[in-house]
Amino acid sequence: MASVPSLATTVDQCVGDALAAALPEAAGADPLLRRSDRADFQANGMLALAKKLKGNPRELAGLVVERMATGAGEPIAQVEVSGPGFLNITVSDEVLVTTLAARAEDARLGVPYAPSPGTTVIDYSQPNVAKEMHVGHLRSTVIGDAVMRILEHSGEKVIRRHHIGDWGTQFGMLTQYLIENPHELDHESDAAGAGEAGEAAMARLNRVYKASRALFDSDEAFKARARDRVVPLQSGDKETLDLWHKIVDESKIYFRAVYEQLDVEIRDEDVVGESAYNDDLQQVVKDLESSGVAVRSDGALCVFFDDVKGPDGNPTPLIVQKSNGGFGYAATDLAAIRDRIGKLHADTLLYVVDVRQALHFRMVFETAQRAGWLPEGAAKQLAFGTVLGDDGKPFKTRAGETVRLVDLLDEAVQRAEAVVREKARDLGEEEIAERAAQVGIGAVKYADLSNSMSRDYVFDLDRMVSLSGDTSVYLQYACARIHSILRKAGEAGPRAHPELPLAPAERALGLHLDEFAQTLASASQTYEPHRLTAYLYGLATLYSSFYEQCPVLKAEDPATVANRLFLCELTARTLHQGMELLGIRTPERL
Repeated sequence: MASVPSLATTVDQCVGDALAAALPEAAGADPLLRRSDRADFQANGMLALAKKLKGNPRELAGLVVERMATGAGEPIAQVEVSGPGFLNITVSDEVLVTTLAARAEDARLGVPYAPSPGTTVIDYSQPNVAKEMHVGHLRSTVIGDAVMRILEHSGEKVIRRHHIGDWGTQFGMLTQYLIENPHELDHESDAAGAGEAGEAAMARLNRVYKASRALFDSDEAFKARARDRVVPLQSGDKETLDLWHKIVDESKIYFRAVYEQLDVEIRDEDVVGESAYNDDLQQVVKDLESSGVAVRSDGALCVFFDDVKGPDGNPTPLIVQKSNGGFGYAATDLAAIRDRIGKLHADTLLYVVDVRQALHFRMVFETAQRAGWLPEGAAKQLAFGTVLGDDGKPFKTRAGETVRLVDLLDEAVQRAEAVVREKARDLGEEEIAERAAQVGIGAVKYADLSNSMSRDYVFDLDRMVSLSGDTSVYLQYACARIHSILRKAGEAGPRAHPELPLAPAERALGLHLDEFAQTLASASQTYEPHRLTAYLYGLATLYSSFYEQCPVLKAEDPATVANRLFLCELTARTLHQGMELLGIRTPERL
């Protein structure tokens, strides 16, 4: 089905036609339409247009009103001039319901695809091999997953990249330890579920990491052997690579368990770590040096920037290759850019990375642009802030340690179970466990996504699982409440009745429902999921007012019942679709 024109588009066209009829030389001018609390819409363009034409804005607005068709059978029910020349416009109930009915007939709720979709590579959720995922990995994973979903829904081809830390000097230490202790990663038994398997894998990796680190720090001979092991690792020695693969595979078992608990899909083909670009690093160095983009300084290959200086006032370069010949993050990031633009043919590169890495990525992007590998403006860092504790400092355990992500998620589910158990007394234990996971994980995701990503936010589980306020639980219960009404309605199914007059709460809900497509377009263009969360919270709030003010099943006549059931069903579908794009479940019973 073709996309459904929004009410804003319809009103914009009506104002534009009237403006062209009143003043032909103003044809094509932007009416500057926006939603208003004084009417359904307000057009502010008369002020700028009158200034340009050296006329009186109120007089111009009056001319437009005279040319605008209103009343029975017309999209516009009423229009009046306000203030210095604003147009306050009210649409008809009929066009509102007809537009919503057209949205309801479409599986995509009338949401159009982007006019010019391209290819976007999104780099998010970057865990490190042989290390536990902690609270610091939460934001990159949740934000990246939501942005990916929103972009794919718009029609964009999205290539996911989990740029895991799986290379470097520490793997010389780990592989050397396993050569000398070959059975340390052996599985004692098969764990029953993904969670248990993940915990078991991480336990083995922790044991190896701590033992090898202790030996590395206390035994100079082992330290020398570990450093020497980096050379065969980087040169492709089979024995060393086999052990490295074993470490990576154990880590992936653990990663999958965490992602499964977080209800985020991770596919093997999307996990492309630092090691994938190892063979390209020498060419990156060669090309940067031969082109003059990078120069040697004290033996290291560096890229300098006029506006990047240290506290002493001296330039702080981006180091592509160290003086000892080793490579840092910059070289790998540059190789990844060349791969993503050159081989994957990406139009846009998105990096969901901590705001504290902003300078590094600005320098990397500018270096790639100077080298001709990256078109200007093609790469963007989606910089996110820090998760804070209630003391306003980075979230830590009481002992001052970094919070394990699995512990945080477990506690969220436990808190949610108490809420579900209190409200859903007719659910069995299995259903309670399932709903608790959906509510708890949804609460964590929504709390993160409802904040502007660049801002820090306080991790407060009590607030996150609250049934009131701007929380996912509030939205999930709104959706469950609607499904309860629809079940009770039985055969008295939803049906749009454009001829019926609408109550104020029905109008407010309907106008907001019509903004779904516009909201998704905005969230897609700006890569800001919080625009969608704000819309959904507004929708649930308006539905609550509608529910209180407009009886559904006990309405005065069958047509009104059907019309209000129609608004209920469209609200539920919109909530479900919006929450799905955020990666949050909406159970039909709670």
